[in-house]
Amino acid sequence: MAATSLSPVITSHTLNLLANQTQPKTNDSSPIATLKNCKNLVQLRKLHSQITKQGLLHHPATVTKLISACTEMGTFDSLVYAKNILNQFRQDNQNGATLFMYNSLIRGYSSIALGNEAVWVYLELLSLGILPDKYTFPFLLSACTKVSASAEGFQVHGSIIKLGFQGDMFISNSLIHFYAECGEIVLARKVFDGMTDRNVVSWTSLICGYARCGFAKEAVELFFEMVEEGTRPNSVTMVCVISACTKLKDLELGERVCEYISELGVNVNTLMVNSLVDMYMKCGAFDTAKRLFDECEEKNLVVCNTIMSNYVHAGMAREALAILDEMLRERVVPDRVTILSTISASAQLGSILRGKCCHGYVLRNGLERWDNILNALIDMYMKCGKQEVACAVFDGMANKTVVSWNSLIAGYIRNGDVTSAWEVFNNMPESDLVSWNTIISALVQESMFKEAIELFRTMQNCGIKADRVTMVSVASACGYLGTLDLAKWIHGYIKKNKIPCDIRLCTALVDMFARCGDTSSAMKIFNKMEKKDVSAWTAAIGAMAMEGNGNQAIEIFNKMLRQGVKPDGVVFVGLLTACSHGGLVEEGRDLFKSMKSVHKISPQIVHYGCMVDLLGRAGLLEEALDLIKSMPMEPNDIIWGSLLAACRMHRNVDMAEYAAERIKELASARTGIQVLLSNIYASAGKWSDVAKVRLQLKEKGARKVPGSSSIEINGEIHEFTSGDESHPEMVHLAPMLDEMHRRVKAAGHVPDHSNVLLNVDEQEKDYLLSRHSEKLAMAFGLISTNRGMPIRVVKNLRICSDCHSFAKLVSETYNREIIVRDNNRFHFFRRGVCSCNDYW
Repeated sequence: MAATSLSPVITSHTLNLLANQTQPKTNDSSPIATLKNCKNLVQLRKLHSQITKQGLLHHPATVTKLISACTEMGTFDSLVYAKNILNQFRQDNQNGATLFMYNSLIRGYSSIALGNEAVWVYLELLSLGILPDKYTFPFLLSACTKVSASAEGFQVHGSIIKLGFQGDMFISNSLIHFYAECGEIVLARKVFDGMTDRNVVSWTSLICGYARCGFAKEAVELFFEMVEEGTRPNSVTMVCVISACTKLKDLELGERVCEYISELGVNVNTLMVNSLVDMYMKCGAFDTAKRLFDECEEKNLVVCNTIMSNYVHAGMAREALAILDEMLRERVVPDRVTILSTISASAQLGSILRGKCCHGYVLRNGLERWDNILNALIDMYMKCGKQEVACAVFDGMANKTVVSWNSLIAGYIRNGDVTSAWEVFNNMPESDLVSWNTIISALVQESMFKEAIELFRTMQNCGIKADRVTMVSVASACGYLGTLDLAKWIHGYIKKNKIPCDIRLCTALVDMFARCGDTSSAMKIFNKMEKKDVSAWTAAIGAMAMEGNGNQAIEIFNKMLRQGVKPDGVVFVGLLTACSHGGLVEEGRDLFKSMKSVHKISPQIVHYGCMVDLLGRAGLLEEALDLIKSMPMEPNDIIWGSLLAACRMHRNVDMAEYAAERIKELASARTGIQVLLSNIYASAGKWSDVAKVRLQLKEKGARKVPGSSSIEINGEIHEFTSGDESHPEMVHLAPMLDEMHRRVKAAGHVPDHSNVLLNVDEQEKDYLLSRHSEKLAMAFGLISTNRGMPIRVVKNLRICSDCHSFAKLVSETYNREIIVRDNNRFHFFRRGVCSCNDYW
């Protein structure tokens, strides 16, 4: 709005001078005198006819008044009429047109934003050999500004310099405004700095230009410079500078600026109140904004819309609807902006009743022709769980934009219907980056990591350039897959395409490399981050937890505290997990106690689960059980499951049975718990109990999740399942497996039969152990990679003790580094030793 009020930059003094140029003297009763009273083109045509009959049309002064009257009307038809009058006069008087006639036409075309026509009139003026004056250029530059005719404006600036008008303040102000609107803020500043005299318009034009071009800080600095030099700002200046403070979200700076409003006696109008309300709300000072709104005597539609939209953006839907109620009481008629905010507020609250009322208002007032209104309705109905109605709105749209399709996709995803979202995505006539980002993110959320990566590759083939949002999802998918080569490619892609790395993307990259077993790269990215929030620190701590480096995790945590970052509950989950994987029992106890005593964070059930896991791994089963019994909340099946897993590790059947009974009382449907209990019985040789548990599983129709491992070779992921010999390379794998077992046996490996959960003979147990998925993956890695290359395996379950000892000896025998990521952590096998120090 501020920009519009400055265009054209002409003062009343200029207009008076323009109007007083050579004019004919007329009687008040003559047709010429009554031209100024014409309100429409019909009246003007009648007067034109009278003037023609009286033979006055050959006088330049008369034609000038006619053209001026037409341009004052400011309509397309009136300007066409004015141009025809000028053309006829030129034809009848052998090009006797005056500069004033052309200036009037240029001003008229500029006033209704017909910039190209104004430029053509200017060119015609030059072709007749008429020299423009200082009144021509402000109108002409205003016309160029309104149609973004930058090339033409540059040429006009050249003419200004040639004709010696660059010292005119009004022309210079118009140039500043022109350059600022065209985004050429450096050139605008150059014109400003070259001015010998400046007025409030000069300063305001440049301040608004800085704010509009994204240089909010510079705009505010220029405002303070303006005040120091003694130039009194006007309301337009204040609106611009307040808008700049809003963009900076600097409340303290905004309040400093506001002090000048009363000090300098600037008139506070509705436009300024609107800007102040917007600034306070975007800076989080909602109470101040509401107080200002309440004190406003004239609550017009613009101010109401501003406060409503800000409330909605902040998730304060009830407050937004309260403003609507107040509007209706004050008889302020809502427009489509109001209804957009109301629909969004209804969606946030899940209020289908309010939403339907909005829909009815839209239909009654013909607002359904606005695409953004219908898109908002689709979103609202989806959020309220009314997918059929949302689809009906979508189907009834005459103009289905990309945003409409995206709203439908997002709605399906929000309601957990990824299949329908995928179908809509595939049927889109045209998609944009938002479409791709939405569906890729949904696939990641549904743990469809391979599909997400494939879709990203398809996106590249379609020539769509990824952004930060895309890469966050892709990095997450890559991290879960554990494919280091792909992780390195993703990092390289981000660098090559110069995708800005904000905190969220950097955090995703740290987590990606950590999950791929490359903690060195993860920490390099983390250490280079200029700004780190609590999520970034959590990712770094998580990287150490995955590696089993508990001491380093604690060091990172202490560094985080020294830098003044306040920890949250998620940080402590990572810390306690790192202590659990590293066997740091005492440190884990201290951290757990410090949550409430030092950091005022009440431990949640997930933290108790971490402590049970920590104590259980260390063999402190009784202490773990006591902790469970002392919990302030009821332990869930996950807590008892952690104890059950510890019982298996330490072969405590009695406590395992106790934990299993507690789980049964919770009516848990988790198949893994029953499988774990079955495994404990099998390890203890209680085959009748094994049979009983497995029969229960069979009656429930449950199946044990088979162990599977994957390995990436040349960008392709190969999967292996325990006992499955259907892999195409099995003909080469079998001899490799035999060779591996011979060599590790010679190195002292003794198969751990406790990991065979079937009641079979010793030879059969040896064979079953040899076909565990991680061993198949390791064998494939040995035959598919060059000597000395590390072998990276990702396993869906926890690595068993036999495979763990086997991998240690393979790493020593074949002189290979073997990295195994199970569902708990990483194991780095080097020269016969594991990074976990056999504590896993």
